[in-house]
Amino acid sequence: MKKPSSKIREEIGKLQEQLKQAETREAERIGRIALKAGLGEIEIDETELQDAFEHLARRFRGELAASIGGRKRVEDGIPSTATATVASGAAQGGHGEV
Repeated sequence: MKKPSSKIREEIGKLQEQLKQAETREAERIGRIALKAGLGEIEIDETELQDAFEHLARRFRGELAASIGGRKRVEDGIPSTATATVASGAAQGGHGEV
């Protein structure tokens, strides 16, 4: 039995709301972690910061290891200014890895 288009639109609306709530939860979680790491206190270009986050995402997905010959180093692939800024921000925040 086929669903009427109004029912499908209603389901789409509910799914869009669920998606919005899930994205909000994820953004809040990532934001809290970034603040704990000291990223809120440093001045960095938004594009550069997004590049660093994309690098981090590739690293945790395992894509980076394949693209750099199997080496897993935090500095690989991040622009040098982003590496220095993120590293110093994390050290200032006191929540970096030991």
